[in-house]
This record gives sequence, C-alpha cells and structure tokens, in this order.
Amino acid sequence: MSFRPEPAHRHGQPARTAVLLVNLGTPDEPTAPALRRYLAEFLSDPRVVEIPRLLWLPILHGIILRVRPAKSAAKYRSIWTPEGSPLAVWTRRQAAALAQALAARGHHLEVRHAMRYGQPALATVMDELRAAGATRVLVLPMYPQYAAATTGSVADALHRWALGARWVPELRSIGAYHDDPGYIDALAASLRRHWAQQPPAERLVLSFHGVPERSLHLGDPYHCQCHVTARLLREKLGLPAERVVVTFQSRFGKAKWLEPYTEPTVRALAAQGVKGIDVMCPGFAADCLETLEEIGDEVREAFVASGGQDFRYVPCLNDEPDWIAALATFTERHLQGWDTKRVPLADEAARQRALAMGARD
Repeated sequence: MSFRPEPAHRHGQPARTAVLLVNLGTPDEPTAPALRRYLAEFLSDPRVVEIPRLLWLPILHGIILRVRPAKSAAKYRSIWTPEGSPLAVWTRRQAAALAQALAARGHHLEVRHAMRYGQPALATVMDELRAAGATRVLVLPMYPQYAAATTGSVADALHRWALGARWVPELRSIGAYHDDPGYIDALAASLRRHWAQQPPAERLVLSFHGVPERSLHLGDPYHCQCHVTARLLREKLGLPAERVVVTFQSRFGKAKWLEPYTEPTVRALAAQGVKGIDVMCPGFAADCLETLEEIGDEVREAFVASGGQDFRYVPCLNDEPDWIAALATFTERHLQGWDTKRVPLADEAARQRALAMGARD
C-alpha cells in the first residue's frame, strides 16, 4: 500500500491541534454541469442511497443525472449570492467566527471547514492540515442530529482519508449535539428575536430534513433526536405541546420517509383555518437550498395556496453570536485532554522573530 507524502518530521516537533467543521456540500456554481458533478458524488454515496449498486447506478447515471441537474440548477440560481452558495458562505463564516471565539478564550489551534461533497473536500483539507503540522484533529460534523446518511458518511470519508496517511493524527469526531444546552438556547434566542419583531404565529412548525423511514427501523437514532430537540426547544420557550408541530422535508424517491411531511402538513393547517405559522429548520446549522428555496419558496406557496395568510420563515443560526459562543463552549468540551492553551515553541519563536524584525524596521 502506498501512502501520501507527509511533512518532514522534526525531533521535538510540538503537537498542533486543529478543529474541522464539516457540512454537507454544495455545487461550485448554479449550472447544470456543476450540479451534475455534485449530484453524482452525493447520490453515489451508499450511505445516502441504500439501494444495491447494480440497481441504483444505472438509474442514477441513465436517468437522474440526465434530468435533475438542470432543475436543481434553476433552484440554486434563485438563492445564489454574490459570494456564492449560501451554505458555503455561512459555513466559511462559522469557521472564521469559531476561530476568533476560541482564540479569545486562549486556545492556539487551527479552525478550518470542509464539505462532505464538493469543495473544499474533506480529504483535501485534511491533507492541508497535516502539511501544516496538525497532529490532533477534532472533526465537527455540522449536523445537530445524527443520521447514518450525514454524520455516518463524514466518518466514512475521514477513515478513508486515514487509510492513505502514514502518520494518522489523533482523531476525535463528534456524533451529535441535538440536546446540547447551548444549541437549544441559541435556537430559543433566535425565535425570541423573531418574535420581538412580530408576535408569535398560531403554530410553530419545526421542519427537519427527512430520511427514509427504513433507517429508523434499522437503528438510526435520527428520528428520536429530532423529537428530543423539538421537545427541549418547546420547553425552553414555555410553549404548550399543541402549538408546536414537528415535520420532515426534502423527500426523495417513492419510498416512505419519516412523517409527517412538511408541505402536506402546512397545507392541512391552512385548511383547518390556521392563518399564520412560523417555520424553523433546527436540523440545519446554516441556511441552504433546503431552507431558503424549499421552505422559503415552495412551502410558503403551498401554505398560501391552501388558504394560509402569514408564513414566516425563521433563518438558521448561521453566524449569530450566541450560536458561535455556544459552538465554542461545545468545542472546548470535546477538546478536553488536549493542551491547546500552550503556545507551541515553534510558533513562539516565529513570533519573537517577527517582533525583532519589526523593532529593527
């Protein structure tokens, strides 16, 4: 077996720690060719589509990748920003904000971000971290609730990368933070800010990303963790159970997925006479196609077309300061045992040289 080149080892080399945020991914641009590349990688993952390869791959390459990219590209164009895909923009900002928050608390470490599909690829960023001398890496999948198709897939990619590394760094990977107090507090604070601008609607709809129902019966904890998040948030806000509705969105294919589905639910609420709803997506750490276009446009249209009047989407946590502070506290907890507050000698020597050069100038 051949290994990737490693940075030259130096005797007495100090331990260096990195934190790597990993999100799902996004196409490079809102065009059919870019979507075809992205979807080919995403939908080829056996964690995402649990159909035998011999059956699935001909369908994927013979039908789906011929039809879906153009449709998906049009949806991405509707949310694309001058900085790029919203998911890429927010994830990049989250990593930068987390780095600042941890540095302010006295930690000396590198904080980077990667995508499970698309760019920057997880394997590429891990190579860059090793080239920079990282010997310990905390991997933080940005999925609050664990699912095999999301967090499990990140673990797969991380372990595949490790197979080709001669010096595998110490690795820690976080499984879920669905019940983390800081996360729940940040969600509650976001809703309170939203309600400070206008009174709460008749119903609060908490829409989580869907997964096939089969995954629940196979032992995936995702469904349970979504409901735990919803219950903790409801209790934090002091809302009665009948005010909060949990739904699942983004169904793909003909198989039965976790229910109730978001769009039929909001249609039913409108038909029952509910005139206003607040919709939040707690399972997404950053706004993306599924929140901005699917919820913000498609589900909004379905609610209004069914007789609803006031549809209010509550943005994801993105880079809200209380969320970044909670993320920093959560990260610190998982860094315990790794001394990240001692300045590496090599870094201190470089700092002293820089100071000396500045004094001479």
